[in-house]
Formats: sequence, structure tokens, C-alpha cells
Amino acid sequence: MLTGIHFLLTYTCLFECDHCFVYSSPSAEGTFTIYQLRNVFEEIRRIRSIDSVYFEGGEPFLYYPLMLEGMRLARALDLKIGLVTNAYWANSVEDAEIWLREISKIKIADLSLSDDAFHHGETEISPAQLALTAAKRLGIASGTISIDPPLVKPCVTLDNEKGTPVIGGNVMFKGRAVEKLTEGLPTRPWEELNSCPHEELEHPKRVHIDAFGNVQVCQGISMGNMWTKPLSELAKDYNGHTHPICGPLLRGGPAQLAREYALEHEDEYIDECHFCYLARRALIDRFPEYLAPRQVYGLPQICGD
Repeated sequence: MLTGIHFLLTYTCLFECDHCFVYSSPSAEGTFTIYQLRNVFEEIRRIRSIDSVYFEGGEPFLYYPLMLEGMRLARALDLKIGLVTNAYWANSVEDAEIWLREISKIKIADLSLSDDAFHHGETEISPAQLALTAAKRLGIASGTISIDPPLVKPCVTLDNEKGTPVIGGNVMFKGRAVEKLTEGLPTRPWEELNSCPHEELEHPKRVHIDAFGNVQVCQGISMGNMWTKPLSELAKDYNGHTHPICGPLLRGGPAQLAREYALEHEDEYIDECHFCYLARRALIDRFPEYLAPRQVYGLPQICGD
């Protein structure tokens, strides 16, 4: 029973962060039209369990009028509304108030501001902090999201002997992070990576939807395309155990995904996401409907995606 929809309003972003799940960049394509947004909200109306929507990306503020109209459509259905942004637009508190004033009238439930070195470099007062001050002045429920770069930390046992090193930070190793942030990090045997610790693949409560129509239970794993089959039907018919990607993951994580499809693989990976992402990327041409969009794998879209 779906309860939340996360709109990937656009894959375009002014930044090209090393940790980005979806390979956003200034050249990334895939932005909703108002017609597509209205189509999704018509489907949301049919799925009575949905009570919240988020607008994210990429960077949704790059398409500010479209974002506002989407939030108004959500408000008309009495849905809780969230918004995720890197706050590039907050040059000062006063500027930020101008950007946020119309949003404050919509009464959103959450404004999440990315505030870390990946987005803003090493700066004493980041745009996210300026936006946070403005949001509080306007009475908008808000907070910051911070992603720390991965660091290797020694693991010390109770008897003070050194154990296996662990990774500090909260980067998830999928998307551009696999390309940019894996070097030198400790790894684990592939056989140990036998579960999905982050996503509810059997009964997903929230999905991400992009302008290409992909309904993603995890970034890059789609239950289908809602431009060819309505969202309400996709949600009703979804069965994680028979899904060609989620099924193996539920039975034994990325290790089982590699076994069932006889994939060549390394002996060790950093974690489950790292192994899963690379296994899925190897299968993308075999299961294009379910491993979509190609954008999330750092690959160019194919005409018709």
C-alpha cells in the first residue's frame, strides 16, 4: 500500500556532486511537464493510501513555477508536502525569503536543505544555512540534510585489539558515488552481501517517479512505466517476489542477484549497495523496463525511454 510519492521533478542540477544517486548534472535530461504532473495526481487520487508527496531532483527550484503548481495540486488533495533542495538560490537571508514566500503560503510539511561540502564546499555560512534562517522566519517546517564523505575508521574490540576497519560517513554507494568515492575503502566478501538493508522491496511504501514515467522502488529499479500502464495498476499488480530484480534481492541480496543471472563479479565489494548497483548495471540491457532510467546508471537515454 503506497503512502508516499517522490517526484524527481528534474534530473537537471547546477551541481554535479560525487555522491549523487541519480547522476544529476547541468546536462542531465528529464523534466516533468505540467501535463505529466496532472497525470500523476489523477492516479494519486485513485490510490487512497497515499498521504504525502515530495518534490526533489536534481534541483526542483530550477523549474520554480512548475514546482509551485505541483505543490498546489498536492494541497488540493490535502496531501502532506515535502521539498528537497540544495538552496543554490539563497544568496542572502533576504533573497531566500523572496524564494520561499509563495511556498510558505502553501503550508508544506517539510523543507529539507542539503548542507554539506559536496554541495557547497567548505564554507562558514552555506546557502542552506541562509535558507534555513529565512524558512524559520516564514514559519516553514525545515531542516538540513548533511552527507559526510566516506572515511576509513579503525574498529577496536572490547579488549582493545584492532578489528576490521569500518566506513564512516553516510554515503550510499550507488550512482556517481560508485565512480567517484570507492577508491581505497575496505571491502567485504561478496557472499556476505546477501540482503537489501535499505529498501522495502516486498511492500514498498514510497516510490520515486520521473518524467520518463519510471516508478522506482529504489533509484534505478522500476516496477514499470506509468506512461504505458497507470500508476494505480502498477501499484496494485506489483509483486516483489516475481519482479526480475527485486525477487533475487529479496531471496538473497545482491549475491543472489549475481548467482541467478550468472554474473561475473569481483571477490569483494564495499557494501550491499555497491555490489547491487554494479550487478544491476551489468543487467540493464537485459531488463530495460525494470532497470530504468539509464540516467541513474550514468548512461545516455535511448530514444523512447
